[in-house]
Amino acid sequence: MVAVTLWQGTACSPIYVIKAGWAEAKILRARQPIPEVILAPDTDERTRGKLTLAREAREFAMNGLGLDVGDSYTTYTELESDTLAMVLSAAYRDRLQSRTWWFPVVGHVPYRGFFSLDDALDEQRNLEDEGFDTYLRPTAAFSTLGWFSDPLLSTVVRYDEVELVTTIIHELSHNHLFVPGHVRFNESFASWVGRTGAAEFFCTRPGGGPDTVWCNRARDRWHDVKLFSVFIDGLVAELEGVYGDTATTASEKLIGREAVFDRHVRAFREEVRPRLRALTFSGFEATPLNNATLLSRMRYYHRLPDFETLPGRSNDSLREAIEELRSGVTTVADPFELLSAGNTP
Repeated sequence: MVAVTLWQGTACSPIYVIKAGWAEAKILRARQPIPEVILAPDTDERTRGKLTLAREAREFAMNGLGLDVGDSYTTYTELESDTLAMVLSAAYRDRLQSRTWWFPVVGHVPYRGFFSLDDALDEQRNLEDEGFDTYLRPTAAFSTLGWFSDPLLSTVVRYDEVELVTTIIHELSHNHLFVPGHVRFNESFASWVGRTGAAEFFCTRPGGGPDTVWCNRARDRWHDVKLFSVFIDGLVAELEGVYGDTATTASEKLIGREAVFDRHVRAFREEVRPRLRALTFSGFEATPLNNATLLSRMRYYHRLPDFETLPGRSNDSLREAIEELRSGVTTVADPFELLSAGNTP
């Protein structure tokens, strides 16, 4: 995910900026060089092994995938809690449209980050009082798009090996390619690079290979993510039909959307979940379904199988496919125009 809490925009109160800036400064001030942490006698073996793997993943992202990694993930920060921040998003109830906030550099974004749970809950209540659907969730990672030397956080190091590498490559891909005002493309692009990059890393690294547990696990998770992407895009397409029906009132649209939600929750349970190999996506059923929760998933899972249709993928070169996208985004109004439709997992 891209961190926007540092930027002061017209939609940000001075108090919000000060609190976010102070929290971010604490994280940056606590950075320690990863090699020093690895060699420190009080570092436990599990953390030492994860940090060593993280260094390998960063090296692979830079030299294997050609990502502009800058100085990101050369340092480590131990956080005081298991959650880095809370991310709050909101959406209009009768259409798939996010409530957005504007920040310099990144443009309009459909979420705000909070380092204080109380502040996040206060803002969530305010938005719900205004009639918005809301979604508040924790996050363990972020990217400042190369503006600062992002540290590897203890919240990410607690992931298993595959998710650790996936997250590192995901966040580093934001440094490499970020299209202002196109959050859904940016996050879906990073999801694709993170997942396929992790599979390539584990399946080709010294000591790894196609028959190893981590390689198979990374591939299975990419399979599951693609499957979930197709499911979410289908749900969105049906819901847009309900919201776009000009013959219905706003109240009728709300009734219609609940029927769509119920039908797709049932389809997920009966048709999608039995086909999953490694991931459960338990949050889909556990989290109340509304426009805000759905839009949040759309940002990370939109058209993921279609990224595999890029010509650079014909010779299995992820690096070439990434560069193809990077060079092409300036030639189109919508970056998704660069993808061919119709690929399925």
